[in-house]
Order: sequence, then structure tokens, then C-alpha cells
Amino acid sequence: MANPHKGRTGLDRIVRAAAYSADGIGAALRGESAFRQEAVLAAVMVPAAFWVGRGWVEVALLAGSVVLVLIVELLNSAMEAAVDRISLELHELSKKAKDFGSAAVLLSLVLCGGIWAAALWQRLAG
Repeated sequence: MANPHKGRTGLDRIVRAAAYSADGIGAALRGESAFRQEAVLAAVMVPAAFWVGRGWVEVALLAGSVVLVLIVELLNSAMEAAVDRISLELHELSKKAKDFGSAAVLLSLVLCGGIWAAALWQRLAG
């Protein structure tokens, strides 16, 4: 059986895709406290990137590293929802999947923090 949603094209597809994306961001803001905290920080840090960065490449790295954290957090939340949809039973593979997702978020936060620390050091010390 063909998926009825796959036949959409043109503007209808774009409008629906945008609505699904907005629904996802809204659900994350309402239901995921980590995403909510990171989104608040992003609302401060992305504009700050234009002050801290000394050129478009630095601004892109600073803002991009913040957006990357949001992306990884959304993917982690999606994976956790899928695992929970399958079963809420404690299982070694479920734990492993969730731990991998958590580790990905941690690595994105470390990357973001490192980029920001280096840029702030250069901006404030140099």
C-alpha cells in the first residue's frame, strides 16, 4: 500500500512539511525541559555570535554550534520517543540507544562550549 503523504508535491508539500516541523519544535518546547533550556540559551547566544565573531566565518561557527546542539537534542528526543513507543519495559538495548543519544548531546555541548570559549578568549584577551 502506497503512503498517501508521499504523493504531495509543490507548495502543498512545503506548507505541510513546515507545519510538521513547527509541530515538532512546539512539542519539544512543551515536553522536553532540556530542549527548552537550550532554546532559551540559543535565543541569547545566536544574537551574541554577531558581537563575539569577528567575521562571517566566526559568526557562522558560533551560531552553527548552538543550532547543532538543538538539532542533536531534537534527534535524541525523537529516538527516545521511538524507543518508548516500542516498549516502556527496561531493556539493555533500549538503555544503550538512550545512552548513545545522551552521549551525542553531550558531545555537541562540548563542541559548542569549546568553540565559544576559544572565540571569547580571542575576543576578550586579544
